[in-house]
Order: sequence, then C-alpha cells, then structure tokens
Amino acid sequence: MSQGRSIPVSCLNPTCDVCVVGHETTIDIYRSIPKGADSFDVRGSGSLDVTIIYNPKTLDRPQDGEKWPLNKCIKVVITPQKPSKELNDNKIKVWYYGSQRTDVRGNATLYLTCVGVSLDVDVSRIGAVTRGVKNKDSWSWGPGGKGAVLLVNCDRDRNCSGLPDNQAAEMPNTADLKDMSPMVLTAEGPDEVFNDYKVILSMSEPHSNKLRVYQTCKNTHFHVLGKGKVSYKVHRQRRDEVTFYVEGLDFPDVDFPGLVYINLTFQNVGNGTEIFKERVAFRVAPWIMTPNTQKPLEVYVCNVDNNKDFVKVLAEFVKKARCTLTVCKYTENQGDRWIQDEMEFGYVEAPHKRFPVVLDSPRNRGLKDFPATEVLGPDFGYVTREPKDPDSVGTLDAFGNLEVSPPVTAGGKDYPLGRILIGDGLNMSDFRMNKVVRDFLHAQQVQAPVYLFSTWLQVSHIDEFLSFVPAPDRKGFRLLLASPKACWELFKQKQKEGHGSAAMFEGLKATKYTIDEILADKTMETSADTCQEYIDMNRKIMKQELGLCEKDIIDIPVLYKCHSSTKYAENAEAFFPNMVNMLVLGKHLGVPKPFGPQMKGVCCLEEKVRSLLEPLELICTFINDYSCYHQYFGEVHCGTNVVRKPFSFKWWNCVL
Repeated sequence: MSQGRSIPVSCLNPTCDVCVVGHETTIDIYRSIPKGADSFDVRGSGSLDVTIIYNPKTLDRPQDGEKWPLNKCIKVVITPQKPSKELNDNKIKVWYYGSQRTDVRGNATLYLTCVGVSLDVDVSRIGAVTRGVKNKDSWSWGPGGKGAVLLVNCDRDRNCSGLPDNQAAEMPNTADLKDMSPMVLTAEGPDEVFNDYKVILSMSEPHSNKLRVYQTCKNTHFHVLGKGKVSYKVHRQRRDEVTFYVEGLDFPDVDFPGLVYINLTFQNVGNGTEIFKERVAFRVAPWIMTPNTQKPLEVYVCNVDNNKDFVKVLAEFVKKARCTLTVCKYTENQGDRWIQDEMEFGYVEAPHKRFPVVLDSPRNRGLKDFPATEVLGPDFGYVTREPKDPDSVGTLDAFGNLEVSPPVTAGGKDYPLGRILIGDGLNMSDFRMNKVVRDFLHAQQVQAPVYLFSTWLQVSHIDEFLSFVPAPDRKGFRLLLASPKACWELFKQKQKEGHGSAAMFEGLKATKYTIDEILADKTMETSADTCQEYIDMNRKIMKQELGLCEKDIIDIPVLYKCHSSTKYAENAEAFFPNMVNMLVLGKHLGVPKPFGPQMKGVCCLEEKVRSLLEPLELICTFINDYSCYHQYFGEVHCGTNVVRKPFSFKWWNCVL
C-alpha cells in the first residue's frame, strides 16, 4: 500500500478523487480552513468507513453535540468497503465551525470513486489463488508459513525448439500453463475511471531474468513481463479480473536466493500520482533429490556391447519390484554404460503441480545428450550446471559421487527431506566436486549437503562404500557401509572352520584366490586396514551429521586393493564385486554377485549379507555384473538409475 497518501478537501469547490477498497486514505481537512473556524465535523456516505485518529492521552473524545477541535494531531481516515458502481458515487462532507460550535463557517465536499485493485497469488499454498490475504510481499518457511511458490518451468511442453520450456522462445500452450503459478489482478470499478488511471505491473531488473509472466486473451498468450521486460501497463479490457501465469526461469543458486517480487502500481495517467501500490513475493521451488528409501517408479540401464545377459536378468528383477525398465540403446549412449554417473533424478513441487526433474552432470561422456534428448519431455524437467572450463570436470563431478540420505534428525535439527552427501577430498586434498555443482546443491537449502572423504578410492565415488536401504523399524532405514574389517573377520572365521582352501571367483575366467592366500597377503591386509580407516572416518561424519548410532548402521563385507602405499592416494578398488554398490527397489535389493568362497555350494559372502538384511524384510537378488561392470571399476548401482516417488512432506514446511 502507498504510504502517507492524503486527499485534500476545499471549501471553495467540490473535489473528486479515487481511492482503493480496503485501504486507508487520509483526508486532509487542514488545507483549506475557513476564517474563524476552530472545530469540525465529518460524515461519509456510501460504502465509506470514516475513522478519527487521535491520542486519547492528550485529547478527550467529543460528547454528543460537540465538535472535533481543528488540531493537526487529529487525522481523518477513510476506508472504502466496496467498489463504486458509478463515478463519484461516494461522498465525504466536512463542516467547519466557529467558537460557538453552532455557526458553520464553511463546508467542503469530496466525491470519491472507489476501485478494487489488488494482485493476488497462492499465498496460503492451497493450490489456488487466495484473496484478501495480507503480507503478500513476504515469504516464510514452516507449517504456518505464507508465500507463493514458483516452479522452474523446465519440462518440455512446447515441442518446437526441443529446449526446456524455460529456455524456449515460443508462447506456451495449454499444457504448459498448468506448470505455471496463476496470478490474478483485480481492477473493479466503473470502466470510465480506468481511462484516467492505469494499472502497471513491474519488477526489478535482476528479477526480470528469473521469471516470465503471460497474459491470456481469447486463447492467445502474450509475454508481458519478465525475461528482460520490467514493466507492463495492463490492458484491463473492461474486465474486473485479469489472469496471468507466471513461470520460473532459473533455480536458486549462489547468486540467486530464490525470492522474486512482482509490483502492482495504480496511478493517475495525467500527473503520474501514485494512488496505490503493493507487491507479491514468490519463492522458486528447489530441486529435491530422492533417496533409495523412496518408492521406485522407473529404472534406467544402458545397452552396451557386453551386458546383454545383465540387462536380461535386470529386467526380471525390475519386474519383481513392479517397476518399469527403460533401456538406453547403444546409439544413445555411445558405449557409455555409467548411467548413474551421468544424471541424478529429483523433482520440483508447488502446491498446484509437481513433476520429476533430471539433473544432468557435467561429465559429458557418451551419455552426455541422453538426459536432454530422451529424458526431458512433458512433465519431466531438465537442469544442468556446466563449469566455464570443461577441463575442470573430473571424476568427482559424476553422480555416483552424489547421494542423499533418508529423512533424519541431527544436532536437534530435523531434515525431513534428508541430506545430500557429496564425495570430497576434505582437508586431505583440494580434489572436489566442481564449484558450480556444489553451489547449486547448497542453494536449494532444503537438503543441506554433507561432505564425505572419497578420494582414497580409484574412482572416488561415495556409492563405492555406502548405500541406504529401507527398514521396518528405528528410523525407517539402515545405512550400509562397506567393511573390509567385517570381510577379514568373516574369512578368518571360515579359515578357522577349515575352509581355508575355498576360493574366490569360481566359475569365472579370473585368477582364483583361496581364503588362505588372501589372509596371508600382507599387501591385502594393509589395504584392508587402510581402507577401513577411511570408511571409519566417514562413519564418524555420518553419525554426527545424520544423527545415527551404531544400530542404524550395517557393515557389509567388502575388500579393496590399493595400488600404492601413498596415504590418501586415489588408488583403492573393490577386490571382488562390491555388494554395497547395489540397486535398491523397495524391499528388493539387486546386489552385485561377489563370487566369494563357497561352503557346501553356498557363497559365504552372500550368506553373510542375507543374514544381515533379510531380517529387515529385504529380499536379496545377487546379479552377475563381473565382466560388464566390475572389471570396468563399477557395479550394479553405477550401471543403473532410478526415478523415485517424491516425498509426501512439502518442502515449504521445512524449518530452516
């Protein structure tokens, strides 16, 4: 609302003016006081509420028949209650009196036309425009928070250019409008008044590049504001309401906190006098990752030259989990099998709409075009962050190095959407995920990132030592951590039981290693101790940052072999298929088949993992990925990707 607007009255001639329904306007009764007048009385007609503002500590309210003294500490304020039907159909009359309080020294008449002007959005977050709500220009978090939400319109409903809609130049279609936040301008009153007064929508220059506003007329859409346009004179076209549609153009980032504002101004055409103004606030919805514990919907895998059998087995496994399987053809992946590394699935949500969004990594290998050409589509969005220097992209920028926990509470703070986990060199090296990606993830705010030490691994991805699985008790999940110590102890136990001659990799075209040989290998023992040290470092971080205790963690037997004794070198790789690097589809776990030593035809590693996970009502399916993934330094999780159901929790209810 405009502050301090005052309408003067005159005893010489009646005056006319305009005021806005529901908003206070001061009537200046002191501009033209007749000679000898020292008191006044005022009355309003029509739909006007008239209020006298005074300080009761210094002035007594007049008794019946008495008048108000002409004291400039006294103010007359009017508040119109409904729009005028005709010009000047509301009236304010002021009488001025002399010292006798009965002799009228003059009077002033003000004719008012009342207009209803407002800009309304979904402040209450109910999925529809809310009317009559105050504080539309602020935005607050939490269950009782207020403020409208704006989606980045990054799916592709406009089919002409092949670009996401937020980058397209074409006008939106009907399907596209459903992704946008509605905004309603009310401009009620006699049509004639809008010949002399105009309604303007405007925004700041920086915000104009973060959204676009469209007006619809006769099934045609017009771009009226944003994307470089900072002001728009509204064409009311003799309608009391004009509907606009607002789309976000960019996600929150290091230089954009996500809040944008649209201003409404109602002003006199002739002299530019501002009658009324207000603004509405939008927060751009963040991109949200989904953890393994969310319900799986669709699984992706690449078809490459040597994984035909793997894809066949995977298809049966996915069918058991009641998911759909999408196979990326060789012509689409160009021999790049690491679909987990190429992209990460998440979603965006507003009260009126929700859709999945793929985050495309900057690794740009054979799969570089797949997210934009095959995943992006109607109600499936796309976003990426590319560094200016392509040579700065490294293995930590692949998204096997990006995970998210289930909802947790840590340090007295709730994280109802979990926390993003990023592999890092920590203070041991300057090897990090690219800054543009890290900045993007931090700017989303609702899944505060945690950094883990991963550069001790040859590939340096955190999915090589951790995973999350659903559980029916405690926090609703378990953290699975790779454990060389657990594997070493298992092999010692089997050796003690007389199975030292049982060998790894039976049935494979690979060098066989017996339990006795592994336990006698001092290099392997040193590798186990060193890697366990690094994993324990991460264990400590996650216990603190995710609020976990030992009962929330399950140690999965894994061995790594290091190619160098250099501390913190990027050299550790899984000795046998890494069972932590699994595909989690609800209660169904697609676990890399470890080809461990067998006792009476049963792999002791598989038996151990079943004993740890099946009590949680989980079903382990061991999948042979040895020749098509393990020998290329990856496993089942690295070679697959999953679209999951979004959280039921609404991100705007987070308490930050």
